Amino acid sequence: MASLVSSPFTLPNSKVEHLSSISQKHYFLHSFLPKKTSPTFSKSPKKFQCNAIGNGLFTQTTQEVRRIVPENLKGLATVKIVYVVLEAQYQSALTAAVQTLNKNGEFASFEVVGYLVEELRDENAYKTFCKDLEDANIFIGSLIFVEELALKVKSAVEKERDRLDAVLVFPSMPEVMRLNKLGSFSMSQLGQSKSPFFQLFKKKKSSAGFSDQMLKLVRTLPKVLKYLPSDKAQDARLYILSLQFWLGGSPDNLVNFLKMVSGSYVPALKGVKMDYSDPVLYLDSGIWHPLAPCMYDDVKEYLNWYATRRDTNEKLKSSSAPVIGLVLQRSHIVTGDESHYVAVIMELEARGAKVIPIFAGGLDFSGPVERYFIDPITKKPFVNSVVSLTGFALVGGPARQDHPRAIEALTKLDVPYIVALPLVFQTTEEWLNSTLGLHPIQVALQVALPELDGGMEPIVFSGRDPRTGKSHALHKRVEQLCTRAIKWGELKRKSKAEKKLAITVFSFPPDKGNVGTAAYLNVFASIYSVLKDLKKDGYNVEGLPETSAELIEEVIHDKEAQFSSPNLNVAYKMNVREYQKLTPYATALEENWGKAPGNLNSDGENLLVYGKQYGNVFIGVQPTFGYEGDPMRLLFSKSASPHHGFAAYYSFVEKIFKADAVLHFGTHGSLEFMPGKQVGMSDACFPDSLIGNIPNVYYYAANNPSEATIAKRRSYANTISYLTPPAENAGLYKGLKQLSELIASYQSLKDSGRGPQIVSSIISTARQCNLDKDVDLPDEEKEIDAKERDLVVGKVYAKIMEIESRLLPCGLHIIGEPPTAMEAVATLVNIAALDRAEDDISSLPSILAATVGRNIEEIYRGNDNGVLRDVELLRQITEASRGAISAFVERSTNSKGQVVDNSDKLTSLLGFAINEPWIQYLSNTQFYRADREKLRVLFQFLGECLKLIVANNEVGSLKQALEGKYVEPGPGGDPIRNPKVLPTGKNIHALDPQAIPTTAALQSAKIVVERLLERQKIDNGGKYPETVALVLWGTDNIKTYGESLAQVMWMIGVRPVADTLGRVNRVEPVSLEELGRPRVDVVVNCSGVFRDLFINQMNLLDRGIKMVAELDEPEDQNFVRKHALEQAKTLGIDVREAATRVFSNASGSYSSNINLAVENSSWNDEKQLQDMYLSRKSFAFDCDAPGAGMMEKRKVFEMALSTADATFQNLDSSEISLTDVSHYFDSDPTNLVQNLRKDGKKPSAYIADTTTANAQVRTLSETVRLDARTKLLNPKWYEGMLSTGYEGVREIEKRLTNTVGWSATSGQVDNWVYEEANTTFIKDEEMLNRLMNTNPNSFRKLLQTFLEANGRGYWDTSEENIEKLKQLYSEVEDKIEGIDR
Repeated sequence: MASLVSSPFTLPNSKVEHLSSISQKHYFLHSFLPKKTSPTFSKSPKKFQCNAIGNGLFTQTTQEVRRIVPENLKGLATVKIVYVVLEAQYQSALTAAVQTLNKNGEFASFEVVGYLVEELRDENAYKTFCKDLEDANIFIGSLIFVEELALKVKSAVEKERDRLDAVLVFPSMPEVMRLNKLGSFSMSQLGQSKSPFFQLFKKKKSSAGFSDQMLKLVRTLPKVLKYLPSDKAQDARLYILSLQFWLGGSPDNLVNFLKMVSGSYVPALKGVKMDYSDPVLYLDSGIWHPLAPCMYDDVKEYLNWYATRRDTNEKLKSSSAPVIGLVLQRSHIVTGDESHYVAVIMELEARGAKVIPIFAGGLDFSGPVERYFIDPITKKPFVNSVVSLTGFALVGGPARQDHPRAIEALTKLDVPYIVALPLVFQTTEEWLNSTLGLHPIQVALQVALPELDGGMEPIVFSGRDPRTGKSHALHKRVEQLCTRAIKWGELKRKSKAEKKLAITVFSFPPDKGNVGTAAYLNVFASIYSVLKDLKKDGYNVEGLPETSAELIEEVIHDKEAQFSSPNLNVAYKMNVREYQKLTPYATALEENWGKAPGNLNSDGENLLVYGKQYGNVFIGVQPTFGYEGDPMRLLFSKSASPHHGFAAYYSFVEKIFKADAVLHFGTHGSLEFMPGKQVGMSDACFPDSLIGNIPNVYYYAANNPSEATIAKRRSYANTISYLTPPAENAGLYKGLKQLSELIASYQSLKDSGRGPQIVSSIISTARQCNLDKDVDLPDEEKEIDAKERDLVVGKVYAKIMEIESRLLPCGLHIIGEPPTAMEAVATLVNIAALDRAEDDISSLPSILAATVGRNIEEIYRGNDNGVLRDVELLRQITEASRGAISAFVERSTNSKGQVVDNSDKLTSLLGFAINEPWIQYLSNTQFYRADREKLRVLFQFLGECLKLIVANNEVGSLKQALEGKYVEPGPGGDPIRNPKVLPTGKNIHALDPQAIPTTAALQSAKIVVERLLERQKIDNGGKYPETVALVLWGTDNIKTYGESLAQVMWMIGVRPVADTLGRVNRVEPVSLEELGRPRVDVVVNCSGVFRDLFINQMNLLDRGIKMVAELDEPEDQNFVRKHALEQAKTLGIDVREAATRVFSNASGSYSSNINLAVENSSWNDEKQLQDMYLSRKSFAFDCDAPGAGMMEKRKVFEMALSTADATFQNLDSSEISLTDVSHYFDSDPTNLVQNLRKDGKKPSAYIADTTTANAQVRTLSETVRLDARTKLLNPKWYEGMLSTGYEGVREIEKRLTNTVGWSATSGQVDNWVYEEANTTFIKDEEMLNRLMNTNPNSFRKLLQTFLEANGRGYWDTSEENIEKLKQLYSEVEDKIEGIDR
């Protein structure tokens, strides 16, 4: 059915020879061929090319397809019109209008040419545009909201504005709106005056938004203005009429519009009477169906018409048919560019769903959604799910959004909300050929912003024809969209007892001891708690065992058997014929993996699906990527396809088990990282093929919004956040504890004769604790004076306080078990340690410091320099903060430790200043005179935070998703910086990518950059570093609102400039005088996730760096220019290309794979790891050809790295540190730079730590030591892990493996770290047996890692230690295999 309705798609012949080989195959193009043709897969290897055609921009369409030059002049005056629009829907209506006028040829002949705003990026197109304006009569612009292009339009039109007869700009950025002029009517005062038009632009708190207020004006003003005599009023009236004609967009309306404007304002037509009719007005909002006789503004009337339709079957009219709501843009309907909408409506009806398609003329759809989708009497929704086909945020479209208003409307509606995408800036062919997928500006406007409303599933459903500009449906995509929308709707209609759920757990790296891996999560205990809850709720979970330990047993079958025997419980054997029948894309995997079944997840004949079924719930183990253990595969610069076992798993879940929904359990699996476009999947992209039609619900850690966003965009997940485990302070143990006692006695006895003696004990104990690497310790025998003694003690004291107060997540989180109030204390202390200027909240340390007449920043500096008095004062402040907050929390909880709704309690507390628990606590300390008002404001905020921390909606939200309801969206990130992340159980989103870096982020960045450069000068003989190689992470930039991005800008000396809508799309250089130092060159390695989320920011950085390279400045003051000139000369390229500094993976690939090689011990030597890094990370982004995607530029990458004097990374939140995850060493180029440098000198390696209010820059080796002391070697940490059992052993092993990773990439791990770890876990017999019995497989890996560290020369230890490890290894092997036998 659908294929009959949508417009046919033909490729213009001229372009075909440019297309990359792949797009000429049916394999890709079957997206929009009629359904009958089955795709033919060719056997020849496919070359993925990411070179853009032509000008390297995103779109190759040109204005010439929108140019009409009249033929018969009949001596009539010519009126030339130039227009610029955001989307092409006006193209066909305007073209038709002009052709009608020219055919009638009564008054004038019309010449017209139109530009899509995106085309103006192309220099040639822009030159033609300026030339076209020189002899134009009328200029029309609409929806110009992209700043850099808006400025281009402004500068071109400004030059001609006085000469032009009329300039009409409809809703756009203020800069462009000011160009309006119609006779005496002008908007040039916009922004300075009280004109009614300007009032529209004020940042109104009201939700209607700019365009809707404009619409209200449009409806009322003409009536009023008609009666005003002056010319001014008439001109204003004609402007408003123009807007009515334009918004009415049909060819008839546009004919009258052109007659009216040219008849009134073109001098050559003065005295010619041109009659025009009033605009035909359409409903501002209503319901539209292509077969309906009219538009409806009443749902009941529409449904009555629907029930009387003759062209449908009874099934569609029955009350049991699913109902899908669609949200459409009115401009597409009135301009007649609606074939893509028709296709979706027909496809849904063909699949048995009723459709209610609503539209609105403005940019606020929240009113119509409430009006037409909700039954006014019962307040229940008419629809089961809603699909917006506009691609825009629900309120505000491309201009200013009002997300709270949208969330309010969608919460009332309470059904799944899908936002599908029409291609706006690219033609279909350009999107298909692009490895990036969607245009970055479209990603920012139409993917990132709807996500803030809780929108899901950004599926591209329509393309656009390069010639006519008309939209057409992409059939395969429309099928995918409609099936998924109905599936989500079915969740609302099915009973709980019949719903089927597939829970998917991960196993990474592939090993028996690793089944059920997820960041910070006790997976099996969580699944068990969720299933118990679902069972109680009426789901069928038959045969669920009594405990979570038994659940592990049944899924893993036998925890102690080895991985290579099919010992995971086999849930299903799929033979090859069945696999091929169920998996249409199976042949596409053969190039990488040979014929099915292959040797992964297979027994040689069948493909095996591992897992266990309980009633209607299947718990399955997601197969792994498949090439972890193959060093040659890891070197490929692009990622391979999934293997047959991986595809078979998802085919089983969808087509044999027939899941109604899949629940991916924890952060994170590999589905969303499979090769394909970055955003805007085609049906040849693997994440899209694998997930198929199943609604995907995904538990994701709240502090990882960036990877959660990848899961949303690439695997269509509804991501539900879970809490990270409650943090505690690391505390002190063994020798460190002894040290703190010695320091305490030194402070009380330092002036007596025992001072020197205690100091020498402090020095020797510090040496035993290996603190001599971090603190410069004098010889114990050496006589030192009192002042120097204080300094040595101060420095040791500062170091151990740093260790003591470090935050650790303790243990693992269990879904549905929020922390108790007392467990939340450490988190609250850290929330209280940050100033929140925007909310007028002072930090607790600064309030306390002020009571003793000090500034907290000074105390931090003194503490860092080891000033004993300041170290002691800071400790007292920290202790008082903890005490005051504990007192407050105790008072807000009941005897069970639960937070009582403390609003009444708080009011009574806040009412009686004398009884406030924090005041009572502080009255016994030196801080008793603290400012009460500031404390009250702070504690009121902490009271709200406490409620959020202990609130628990993780299971509640999952149930909402499974019942087909709307899950409220919320930001992901660090709860300490941004408590709005809480409570968990929200549909996580990132942030508006154009909003960063913020001004506050730039301030923090300057401090870190100055400290980094100071530190490097000290270590580098007083010289500034010429180049710093650094990493940008997606999550970090979301949490800190772009701090590390701003650091790069400040190093090279540029600052971000925000536009009138507060979006950052430009940078400008900072003068050398203001900078006060040379510009430092950078080599930026963006993680694959950062590349996907912040491609606009990569563009910004690349523009900034190239701008700096072209500044006419002395080379000793501008290292970017110095190196770019040298490299341009060596490589024989121009300076701009030589200044390429922004690198990442190829599109659709992630990570350098060093982490996989290290985790699986599948590497030979460090050189091999460095080759992996170079082959996978040398893809550059080019702001001069942004449409080309990531292009390999390995020579420039190597040359730039060879100038690096320092490497640098950021740590921004307490939960994740250097050895917690493998990402950090995976991106570390320290040893690689040493090999590339001509002098072979090792660069300094630094880590900035902004996890506390007192930001630090430490060396990499200091940070690794701090990490080892606070985690791996800290009894509080490892006992916390072991208390979770099976998963805990794996967590310990993971930290040791990641430590080896740092040895491999940087060589910055001290020998004693391995030695102490061996003492802690291997020499202690009791510990050894606990590890061996709890999770023998992970224990075996731990032994293997120790032996590997020694074998690779990273750990030098006694022969007897090694013998013991070898003997233990064979014992564990026997134990694992013996039980198996």
